[in-house]
Amino acid sequence: MTMTRNEAVLSETTTSCCPSCGHGNLTVFHEVDDVPAHSCLLMPSRDEAIAYPRGNIRLALCSQCGMITNVCFDPSLHEYSPRYEETQHFSARFRQFAEDLANRLIDTYDLRDKDILEIGCGKGEFLATLCRMGDNRGVGIDPGIIPERIASTESPQVRFIQDFYGENYSHLTGDLICCRHTLEHIQPVREFVKTIRRSLDNRRDTLVFFEVPDVTRVLRESAFWDIYYEHCSYFSLDSLTRLFHACRFQVLEAWRDFDGQYLCLMARPCTGAVSADTDLEQRLIDLCRDVETFRTECDTAMQQWKRRIELWAAEGRRPVAWGGGSKCVALLTTLHLDNAIEYVVDINPHKQGEYVPGTGQQVVAPEFLQKYCPRTVIAMNPIYRREIDRCLEQLGVEADVVAV
Repeated sequence: MTMTRNEAVLSETTTSCCPSCGHGNLTVFHEVDDVPAHSCLLMPSRDEAIAYPRGNIRLALCSQCGMITNVCFDPSLHEYSPRYEETQHFSARFRQFAEDLANRLIDTYDLRDKDILEIGCGKGEFLATLCRMGDNRGVGIDPGIIPERIASTESPQVRFIQDFYGENYSHLTGDLICCRHTLEHIQPVREFVKTIRRSLDNRRDTLVFFEVPDVTRVLRESAFWDIYYEHCSYFSLDSLTRLFHACRFQVLEAWRDFDGQYLCLMARPCTGAVSADTDLEQRLIDLCRDVETFRTECDTAMQQWKRRIELWAAEGRRPVAWGGGSKCVALLTTLHLDNAIEYVVDINPHKQGEYVPGTGQQVVAPEFLQKYCPRTVIAMNPIYRREIDRCLEQLGVEADVVAV
């Protein structure tokens, strides 16, 4: 019997140490070769997109703390800059989520007339929202920030620093340190969190809020499109909690949000390490089972999606992917679809006209579909399904919308 790729690598171990707890001999359970090093850095031409630098993914599980990491990750392949187009704020659905989250944080933790530092602030929209809603003052740090994208009238009390966060910015603290969708891009996660913790030795009252994708959902749904090179670190609710306990933080609350896709954690510094409770030990066993489920079912899921999309193309349905971000890039590069999907749709005008790294599809505006006439639209995130349906209806485009 021929083994699939994932079955073949399950028994492999690596002497790499877990970047969260330091445990050695991680177990590799998923492998994808030759994927673009960036997913949100689109290219101005198809040739440049296809030739973009690539790397390999070998996801490995730490059975000690539940951390999952890409042991083949090479940070030198990355080029985070203002060209990096990660924002989802052109979506009304996402803006509503961000505003609801900001309101929750402000009301629960009385974040009014406070100083806020956001590490990895992206294009700055969430920080501006926190400051506007709570009359707060903010500093955002990110190598991809474009300050002029945030209207000065919207965020008069916010300033931005175009750089990576590190020890050289440890003097910047505040009443809240916010870090959303950044930790998963960092492999030495414990060192990163410890750097933040050291900056708070004299600010024990500072709150720390982190948000990352939830790997548990990815594993249970065989969502291979949520695994890409930029994300070198993957967390469950428990592995994220363990990391903050080990770095001398008291976790005040941890929860799932955005239809279960994101993990949120609020903590504050404490004087010593916090021991994991017995429930965390049981949930670590559950996570190992989820990894095994993913290993046994992922190849089948990939084959099914490849057959479906190729069949749609053969039937002349002109399938397009809606959402030109990381999920789309992962789907296209993992399945090796060739020309089965010719175009990718995105409502972000800064992506339109650019080309997808790795496979070279052009990103188009929704209005392009009026002349292209696809009969199948693949929604790369089911949470945007209603938004996509409404847009297609307004454009007069009749197509089946199928969510991954």
